[in-house]
Amino acid sequence: MPLTDPDRLFPVEPALRDQARVLYDSVKDLPIVSPHGHCDPSWFARNERFPDPSALFVTPDHYVFRMLVSQGVAMADLGVPRADGGLVETHPRKIWHRFASHYFLFRGTPSAMWLDHSFEHVFGLDAPFGPDTADMYYDHIEARLATDAYLPRALFKRFNVEVLATTEGALDDLRWHKAIAESGWDGRVVTTYRPDAVVDPDFEGFAENVAELGRLTGENTATWDGYLAAHRARRAVFRDHGATATDHGHPTARTADLDRGEAAVLLQKVLLGDATQPEKEMFRAQMLTEMARMSLEDGMVMQIHPGSRRNHNARVFAEFGRDKGFDIPGPTDYVTALKPMLDAVGMEPGLTIILFTLDETAYGRELAPLAGAYPALTLGPPWWFFDSYEGIKRFRETTTETCGFYNTAGFNDDTRAFCSIPARHDVARRSDCAYLATLVGTGRLREAEAFELAHDLTYGLAKKAYKL
Repeated sequence: MPLTDPDRLFPVEPALRDQARVLYDSVKDLPIVSPHGHCDPSWFARNERFPDPSALFVTPDHYVFRMLVSQGVAMADLGVPRADGGLVETHPRKIWHRFASHYFLFRGTPSAMWLDHSFEHVFGLDAPFGPDTADMYYDHIEARLATDAYLPRALFKRFNVEVLATTEGALDDLRWHKAIAESGWDGRVVTTYRPDAVVDPDFEGFAENVAELGRLTGENTATWDGYLAAHRARRAVFRDHGATATDHGHPTARTADLDRGEAAVLLQKVLLGDATQPEKEMFRAQMLTEMARMSLEDGMVMQIHPGSRRNHNARVFAEFGRDKGFDIPGPTDYVTALKPMLDAVGMEPGLTIILFTLDETAYGRELAPLAGAYPALTLGPPWWFFDSYEGIKRFRETTTETCGFYNTAGFNDDTRAFCSIPARHDVARRSDCAYLATLVGTGRLREAEAFELAHDLTYGLAKKAYKL
């Protein structure tokens, strides 16, 4: 018996289920376009086997370990590295058993669907996962990982990935992307410019990071003109390594449009550590507008990911560092916050700014009306906590009536867990086809239009939005 229901996520009503199934069948085998994510490019440069099942499924996946931590499992017992290099569990089978004994916690969650899909469709397992099958699962996955068919490049081809975008910081030397390009492999892996470490005054080591940006580019980043020139130089390097997009993970969506003198004074304050919190926020706000102007110049797509209250737990941040499951959504304003940037560049049809949110209340109230009016704006798909059947359904129901489908950017998986990529895209394809079937069944969409939309939502919109 399969782990996953062939009709999962389709409507219960028979006629709508049949409609969703035929729509899904028309797109389920399309290539995967993964335009935003956090996979490690060294996997594809080195093409070495993944270390073990725990290193593949547990330790790097904050969706997995945050759930276990919420039930009292110590992060160190799951092998999550400490910031100071201190002791953590290093026995992969012990980590796997802890994972298996707590797998029931994921019942009904998107993570369970992604994991079961990976277990069944990537590794050929069909018995339910849990304590009684933990060793069988471990041995089976370990044996598969030891074969050439499960090397990163082989899985890339098997998953039918047409293009995969990773995300690197502004100071990254991009050595792995260079190695991929020089290897002769025909898989397409591109980078994305993420300048948070040299844009956010609250980022650890900010002043030193900006100085390093100057050393990398030969620009005087202690001056406003030199600082902006350094960003332009790094963006050019990223474009040379395949980047078509930038990404900005700001606490808020606030933008500003200061004059050159005001901006120069603000830069000095944040570099010297003399800025107040409102001044730091103003600097981040100004830099969103500057980055939008640079995207208008060089053609790179701009992604704004605001609203995450990052590293919410001070102890976890101190002991384990960033991206350890304690980034929490908060309410986010867009209409007022984005106005300075939109006044500057919002009517430019050649500019693409993709907006994401962790505040679902903003979809119908702010984001869909904004994207339905400004040529420069596109709505990104449900992200992070809302990358789920329910999240996608709510997104479509809330935004379609105002901005339609063609002011949205398709789907991206935003993942560090490589084997979850086909699972996440499968959920998105099923969810969208279920929604389209409902529109057909209620007379709001012709069937021929639904087939075209299914293709666009699966493939065409992401390629267009990200210029891929």
